[in-house]
Amino acid sequence: MRFDQLSSQSTRAATGCAIALGFTVPISVAADNVLLAVVLLLWLAGAGYRYGFTVLTENRVAQGALGLFVLLLAGIAWSAQPTEGMHMLGKYADLAFVPIFVTLFREPKNRQRAAAFFIAAVLLTLALSYLEWANLVPSGWLVGTSNEPEVFKKYLTQSILIACGAYLFALLARDASSPRARLLWSVLALLAAINVTLMLSGRSGQIALGALALLFAYSVWRSKGIALVTAALVLIASVVVLGHATDSGRLREVIRDFKAWQQGNSSITSTGQRLNYAQNSLAIFRAHPLTGVGTGGFAAAYAQQVDGTDLEKTVNPHDEYLNIAVQLGIAGLIAMAYLFVLVWRYAGALPTPLERDLARGVAVTFAVGCLFNSLLMDHVEGLFFAWCVGVLFGGYRAPGRSGETATP
Repeated sequence: MRFDQLSSQSTRAATGCAIALGFTVPISVAADNVLLAVVLLLWLAGAGYRYGFTVLTENRVAQGALGLFVLLLAGIAWSAQPTEGMHMLGKYADLAFVPIFVTLFREPKNRQRAAAFFIAAVLLTLALSYLEWANLVPSGWLVGTSNEPEVFKKYLTQSILIACGAYLFALLARDASSPRARLLWSVLALLAAINVTLMLSGRSGQIALGALALLFAYSVWRSKGIALVTAALVLIASVVVLGHATDSGRLREVIRDFKAWQQGNSSITSTGQRLNYAQNSLAIFRAHPLTGVGTGGFAAAYAQQVDGTDLEKTVNPHDEYLNIAVQLGIAGLIAMAYLFVLVWRYAGALPTPLERDLARGVAVTFAVGCLFNSLLMDHVEGLFFAWCVGVLFGGYRAPGRSGETATP
């Protein structure tokens, strides 16, 4: 077999595995890891690195993702915990896959297939979650219970994934070519929104859904063709979110916990713990503003910071900005924030309105979500970000090249 034939077959197989990640990311960590390993091996066998160099010279988003990963790699050099640094680097390894995914998703049909696989995973999760909520699933079969109908992932992760699914469904409703298709996607978007707001307790997903609802409303307004069903969808989603926050008392609970929190005192409430994490993480950052404590050094630095107090030790500040800032200093914080800016900025150069709005949705979801969780460090959310960015920016073409799109 000629090398070019082997290379082509390896690339097609790698692309198929990358497409399959759209289904496995919301469902199975084990399957994710197997597929990632196979993607890497097949990509190397197919000499995908040859096009990868071109991607890195032309695609600023891929540069930003790889740049943050390289900073984390470099941070091991000054970490007091190099072994933990290597372990931590593995948690962010998904960032290094962004250029690989970009090379595999150049064809529109492959990006469409990837979206179809993710939609299938969201629909399966929604169906099982509703069945679990209605007590129609045998106890122990799924992760959660009827009171917290988690399916494959815990409520925080599921709520973020389903919020993204709701946004995708709403965009498909907006762009549907027939009333029947528009109604179908609208109903699915509403069911996903209800799952996030009324059935799950993940506040991060609810906040992400609210931000995505605002972004969707903006996209509809910008398109100058506001369909009644899409406008109603935004209104209903907003009412559901606000109504749930008011009726459940969660917003009042957060406000009450915030007022009750006193700096330096331990707190058993989620809000109090997060405030303590933020306060002490900021103190570590102020002590090491330029280089941080090194990759993997957060846990040891935090333990030292709270030593002699009754405050809880943690390996995760539940804020990705603080997590990166403590480890890498101001350079890492800027690199991470700039990555989200790049995704938003260069979304305008993607080939279709749907892809442009989806990319902006990814930027908003993670820019907001990382304020409350270390999303890039978490396996599912971090891989989901890398996969989404790789799929969407596979359609990016630098000005002056074949298939050129408008500059951002």
